[in-house]
Amino acid sequence: MIPEIAEIDQKLQLLDPISLDEMSGIKLMNRIDTKYLVPVSLLPKLLDMAKVDYFVQKHNGLRKAFYRTMYFDTDDAMMYTIHHNRKLNRQKIRVREYVESNLIFLEIKNKSNKGRTKKVRITVPDLQIQNNEEANEFISQKANYPMSAIKGRLQNSFYRVTLVNKGKTERLTIDMDINFVNQKSGKRDTIPELCIVEVKRDGNVYSPFTSYLANFRIQKKSISKYCLGMVLTDDEVKKNRFKAKLKYIDKFVRTSGNAE
Repeated sequence: MIPEIAEIDQKLQLLDPISLDEMSGIKLMNRIDTKYLVPVSLLPKLLDMAKVDYFVQKHNGLRKAFYRTMYFDTDDAMMYTIHHNRKLNRQKIRVREYVESNLIFLEIKNKSNKGRTKKVRITVPDLQIQNNEEANEFISQKANYPMSAIKGRLQNSFYRVTLVNKGKTERLTIDMDINFVNQKSGKRDTIPELCIVEVKRDGNVYSPFTSYLANFRIQKKSISKYCLGMVLTDDEVKKNRFKAKLKYIDKFVRTSGNAE
């Protein structure tokens, strides 16, 4: 466990809770996402600032949830490559397990050339979907790739904190302690100093949290967890586009004591 986790847990107890039922009207399945790469050492300060403006999701008595995800791709990593090559219309296929909730979803995410993300999903029994008839039908109807062309490529696990602004017009997630296991190379990796903040809004709604980040000179910088995991664990894929972001992580996130 990363050293800051205990302090983060303490800070989360100071935020007013919101239940899953109370959040039911703000799923934001068709949304604009903005990501930030944030030193985990800053998170206690950011959560202190968030006490006035945000609720924290609380489920089964917990304010931090554990997720596992399996990302699927073709043997030549076509979905990763399309993302790497900056194609605006792209698709991601994954199975995500919400561990404490005992729920597993097969999800297909489509990113449009307008910058909007649309997600469709169904429940499945486990992370492996190849022999599941309902999953096969869903893939054939909704995905750009047949089930026969894809297989599990990268697995990750992480802890997620979900915040909702008091006006209930914005939701943001904070992912930390992200671990990767590449299903093809067998390589494992992690960046314990990093957390990924993603602000999710239907439109250009004001976000107090982005103002907090600006106080620490943190600007939006996006990399998907799938792409980050592939860059760290797969020596066969192209990486040129992401080299600058890895350098940013090394210089800013890993030396976060100098970030204020």
